[in-house]
Amino acid sequence: MAVLLLFFMLPLSISASGDAFIGVNIGSDISDMPGPTEIVALLKAQSIQHVRLYDADQALLLALANTGIRVTVSVPNDQLLGIGQSNATAANWVTRNVIAHVPATNITAICVGSEVLTTLPNAAPILVSAINFIHSALVAANLDRQIKVSSPHSSSIILDSFPPSQAFFNRTWNPVMVPMFKFLQSTGSCLMLNVYPYYDYQQSNGVIPLDYALFRPLPPNKEAVDSNTLLHYTNVFDAVVDAAYFAMSDLNFTNIPIMVTESGWPSKGDSSEPDATVDNANTYNSNLIRHVLNNTGTPKHPGIAVSTFIYELYNEDLRSGPVSEKNWGLFYANGEPVYTLHLTGAGILFANDTTNQTFCVTKSNADPKMLQAALDWACGPGKVDCSPLLQGQPCYEPDNVVAHSTYAFNAYYQKMDKSPGSCDFKGVATVTTTDPSHGSCIFPGRYDFWSLC
Repeated sequence: MAVLLLFFMLPLSISASGDAFIGVNIGSDISDMPGPTEIVALLKAQSIQHVRLYDADQALLLALANTGIRVTVSVPNDQLLGIGQSNATAANWVTRNVIAHVPATNITAICVGSEVLTTLPNAAPILVSAINFIHSALVAANLDRQIKVSSPHSSSIILDSFPPSQAFFNRTWNPVMVPMFKFLQSTGSCLMLNVYPYYDYQQSNGVIPLDYALFRPLPPNKEAVDSNTLLHYTNVFDAVVDAAYFAMSDLNFTNIPIMVTESGWPSKGDSSEPDATVDNANTYNSNLIRHVLNNTGTPKHPGIAVSTFIYELYNEDLRSGPVSEKNWGLFYANGEPVYTLHLTGAGILFANDTTNQTFCVTKSNADPKMLQAALDWACGPGKVDCSPLLQGQPCYEPDNVVAHSTYAFNAYYQKMDKSPGSCDFKGVATVTTTDPSHGSCIFPGRYDFWSLC
């Protein structure tokens, strides 16, 4: 086997560097729901490497096996009370929905409930118990290091959110938030937050400019300035994330990273939602993807990863409420795109944008010893995630230095934004437009990375 020199570092604080990823949420309120194999085929065709499920659908988890796609599963709110009151019930849930599927299915996180404080307040007292019981079951199975546990919250639990430096959490929930933050801190997990600039914009009665909500460029005199910190904000997304950071600081927690578990923009609305349009949805999500993958971070924490899941993969026609509720998807149920994302210059994430699709591969006549040396460098000092090359993972086969180095070289090339000289490796690599993906081993046009948590 090609020897891999892998170096792993656990982040010790929020100041540690990390690279963000973009994922998608997969809802199921669809009258003509695609089958699991159709869903996975779409994910692979679009090079989507991170997904979040609102449950732990057995058929879909089986279909995701051996794809390498990183999966977040969820404890639905209607199961929360039982799990939060019984360690045994939590253990059974983990056995059935996690242990039964790993390692073939790459489950990396568990969401315990969703927006519990704002949608199911009677379950709030047992939320932390549920989180702890789920985590204890992972510890017992020796899975706690590879599978993180948290609970997504609505950004509405943050009060006085602008300027961000004045933000604090609704103190009614301090008996829940403080022990939850202690748990997240002790386990190296993220605060999961749902961030919807669309709703902030809608509810502002004209105070928030549309361009500010959509990440569109603003002249300096139109940027929002925090009068306490003098930090400049060019978009709502960053302001909300920083408000959460400051609110955690208000409770003396300063080293918990944030993951955005939902964000997006609807492509259609009723007469009271004139800004729910295809163009605005495309603009928001395209700019969001670029912003996240550039590892810009936020004004409070520049360069710190804010990995984000787009809401959502499919339009959900069975959802109740206004027209916009049914139209957050990137795709229709038949797999046709609602719009083609504008990702020029941001690398390839979705295959329906084919600009600048190049890969870095091994030269056919390369010396094996030079390949091994370059492979060791890429997986070590080059800081490439070479875990897909380990035995049992999707890119292990074929088990030889040529195949493994091709994967690692391409990963480094994409990581460096395809910059000149990043596909050379002392003359043993070259650029190609031919996708070297094979079987379940997917070579994204832009490499996906782990987040901090």
